Amino acid sequence: MELFERWAWYGFYILFALYLTKSTDEGALGFTQVQKGWIMGVGTAILYFLPLITGAISDKIGYKKTLYIAYSVYTTAFLAMPFFHSFVSVFAIFLYLALGAALFKPIVSATVAKTTDKTTSSIGFGIFYMMVNIGAFVGPFVTGHFQKIAWEYVFISSALVIAFNFVLLTFFYKEPKHDDEPEKVKEPLGKNIAGAFKNIAVALSDVKFVIFLVIIAGFWTMYNQLFFTLPVFIDQWVDTTGVYNFLANVWPWLAHKLGTEQGTISAEYLVNVDAGSIILFQIIISSIVMRMRPLNAMISGIFVASIGIGLSMMTHSGMFVVLALFIFSIGEMSSSPKITEYIGRIAPADKTALYMGTSFLPVAAGNFFAGIISGNVYQQMSDKVQLARDEMVARGIHLPAISHKFTQNDFLEAAAHKLNMNTHEFQMFLWDKYHPSHIWMVVTGIGLGATLLLFLYDRLLLKKQ
Repeated sequence: MELFERWAWYGFYILFALYLTKSTDEGALGFTQVQKGWIMGVGTAILYFLPLITGAISDKIGYKKTLYIAYSVYTTAFLAMPFFHSFVSVFAIFLYLALGAALFKPIVSATVAKTTDKTTSSIGFGIFYMMVNIGAFVGPFVTGHFQKIAWEYVFISSALVIAFNFVLLTFFYKEPKHDDEPEKVKEPLGKNIAGAFKNIAVALSDVKFVIFLVIIAGFWTMYNQLFFTLPVFIDQWVDTTGVYNFLANVWPWLAHKLGTEQGTISAEYLVNVDAGSIILFQIIISSIVMRMRPLNAMISGIFVASIGIGLSMMTHSGMFVVLALFIFSIGEMSSSPKITEYIGRIAPADKTALYMGTSFLPVAAGNFFAGIISGNVYQQMSDKVQLARDEMVARGIHLPAISHKFTQNDFLEAAAHKLNMNTHEFQMFLWDKYHPSHIWMVVTGIGLGATLLLFLYDRLLLKKQ
């Protein structure tokens, strides 16, 4: 179920920023980067905060019933999404989708925890995380193919994939025993939810722990640019013909399947280098970092990931982006799994569950702030449409406002025509004059800031204890 859920989610999510911001004459919504940032940032932040409540609901009504509700919400949200086109309505349907994800998210990991013991938990969670990455890798390849036909098929394919989980749930899933927490099942739902918030408050009374969570929120802010910003940056600025030509020489069939009629590779396939690298190399990287202290592994991993994500936005070379994403994946593999492990280690023996319950907070905060970076900051520094507007205003050239009749592509073509350029020449003119690649400094700076703060946290705050 985890595999198919991640397949459906990432198949849609890796394309979502492009669906929100690409030109309406290509079947997308034509939103601004700021609007995209608010939808993805706030919506996904709420998704990661809601498990505090949905976890209490699942304890009360049972995991299997909760999963039926989650898949129903998920499926109907995916099917409905193509019918919403305004900012408010798309925001609303994405929040509805986030509710389905939030209902699902705590249950599978809790099921693994309840159906394994000390001798089998490592392999159990190992299989769990392997399914996460396989689903995340396969999903974009499938939906990327459907996107070439029409955007609607992206959502339909994700709906069908998540709906397959009804079959698995009905015929194979068995409710795990709740013997370890019978009081949660008997208590009123409101009391369960209030108890969850109380537990979070208890954990957050530890000042050292709060400082750690704030620093890790910086990591997630940097990390989420992989989905919020990088697909748009690749689509707007990166020349992927080199990647296509390389594949055409090495594996012509794959180049044909992934490539476009223009001899390029779409952004979602390049971004998917990260998930593919994790599938291939996670065991190797884990075997290396397992010998390191969790904090040292996190510091090293966040540093490497920060460099990798920055390099991916530094040039307009597609081959360079592939290399940069491989570097990023090494940092992610080193740091991300260690965060949860570290929280479990530093928690007092009688408060492990309380501390683990807060692990979603930096993820939620990181998504929120990632939305601001990919929205307001990216639009002002790097958005091709905004930079074209700025150039027209600076030259005193008036063009019609962007609308469904005069799309983003129409605007860029008209702006290029005013300067006696074709669209490619105009793009390179904007690249050379406005340096949109400088967004890498912001993203890498956030990651390096988190790295430095984590280093100081380890050397100064922890060493004093």
